[in-house]
Amino acid sequence: MGSAAARRHRGSAGTLALLTASALCWCGALGLQGVREARHPLPPAPDDVLYFRGGPALARAALGFDALLADVYWIRAIQHFGGARRAKEADRSYDLLYPLLEAATTLDPQFNIAYRFGAVFLSEPYPAGPGRTDLAIALLERGLAANPTRWQYAQDAGFVNFWYRQDYRAAAEWYERGARIPGAPWWMHSMAATTVSAGGDRQASRRLWRQLHETADNEWVKNNAKLRLSQLEALDQMDALAAVVRGFAERFGRPPESWAELVSMRWLGGVPLDPSGTPFELRADVPGGVALSQRSPLLPIPPQMLGRMGPA
Repeated sequence: MGSAAARRHRGSAGTLALLTASALCWCGALGLQGVREARHPLPPAPDDVLYFRGGPALARAALGFDALLADVYWIRAIQHFGGARRAKEADRSYDLLYPLLEAATTLDPQFNIAYRFGAVFLSEPYPAGPGRTDLAIALLERGLAANPTRWQYAQDAGFVNFWYRQDYRAAAEWYERGARIPGAPWWMHSMAATTVSAGGDRQASRRLWRQLHETADNEWVKNNAKLRLSQLEALDQMDALAAVVRGFAERFGRPPESWAELVSMRWLGGVPLDPSGTPFELRADVPGGVALSQRSPLLPIPPQMLGRMGPA
């Protein structure tokens, strides 16, 4: 009969042999398939048939590897979003973005980054994104349903309504809803009040981006919030410089020819720089006569900032 140790050794050896044989068969099958496709290539399958759209079929396909497959769908969502942004406008389509995000969060309902990043991707206006704020809110609703204590999803929904929709009352309702979630920070209540009373002014927007920067749990969101804060600061600086240019024109009957002229006359202490350190430009063809340089990394300024949003 043999000892127990010997039986275990034979069992381990048998298992190893079986795994090795399986691996060789798998590699052989892949090799044969590669030769076949090289000689008789199959027509490319459209993207929209390469993925399950959710439900029982998706759960069965995961075979217990839900989190791993969720990562695959998330990576594919990022690739789809980035590829669409780089495509020629005539070929630009974001149709698969929400189905891919839905699949990722169906497989892993705690997939925090997919909810939060996904909502931003969906909200970006065309052509930079699909401009589907309705789907962004739907995704965040799914996140809250699966994770009722995640007040950050209510914060993000408030942000989508404030920033992309300019629906300040809906934004306030979302902030208030988030404030009622146990563990939510005190400032969620104040954000609800600010979005209603201040509407679309820069100060309200600045508070929103500052809170997003301070509570973000990844570098992309932090860096994006930092960029928006710098853009808001640049707009404030441009307003102040426009007042100087206007005062000069009223006094001398013409706009200044250069920043050097204003500096030499002590109207300014030096050539004005935007928050990135790039000099502003004097331009007669823009309102106020002051613009960001085309070399400034702060460009482009989002239309939300250039529309109704004025200084506080």
